Amino acid sequence: MRERYLEKLAQLQKELLDMGTLCEQAIMKTYRLLLSRELRGEQVAEINRMEKEIDEKEHTVEALCIQLLLRQQPVATDLRRISAALKMVTDMERIGDQATDIAEILETGSIDVPVRGVCIAEMAEFTMKMVNKSIAAYIDRDLALAREVIDSDDVLDRLFLEARRSLNENSAGFTSDQVLDLLMIAKYYERIGDHATNIGEWVEFSINGIHRSGEEAYQLFAPQGDPASPV
Repeated sequence: MRERYLEKLAQLQKELLDMGTLCEQAIMKTYRLLLSRELRGEQVAEINRMEKEIDEKEHTVEALCIQLLLRQQPVATDLRRISAALKMVTDMERIGDQATDIAEILETGSIDVPVRGVCIAEMAEFTMKMVNKSIAAYIDRDLALAREVIDSDDVLDRLFLEARRSLNENSAGFTSDQVLDLLMIAKYYERIGDHATNIGEWVEFSINGIHRSGEEAYQLFAPQGDPASPV
């Protein structure tokens, strides 16, 4: 029984790693779309395919988590890791959605590439690193790395403000439609960073049992009004 339980935990870790890798690759492809029109249709199709695969991975991870919770009744650290995984996949699914939204804007909008005069490509690179580190922190149980991701959200927020300021000043000579499209893309990258930060916070919770909201495990997962016992 214990051997089967450990196999399921290992499978959960692998599925999460695969899902995180897909998210990172989807962001990387949006970055390439910002730099060149070469193979645009192929790149967009790949992002759409990855988004569907991310959705499938979400369902797989959720099913694994439910199996582990109901059949194995894990306690303490394992319970926190499984509970955190259930939360993390929601953020990863949203990352896939937002990469698809960025690709759609670049495919159908009026943006000329490579994009110059605004730091959107830098935002794309930064979000890739945030997603990569957040998943690595979960796999390696690296509290310092998780906190690095959480703290780096401030850097991404500053990049977003810089991009918005550049577009408002419009020193690069974009059309009004291009400004709106670029603002939307910048906002999507900022939201991806928020999701990576959320993942980092759930990694932190999985390790020490305290979420940044100040709530403990039993408060986060117990039904309202249910005086559940601490994990």
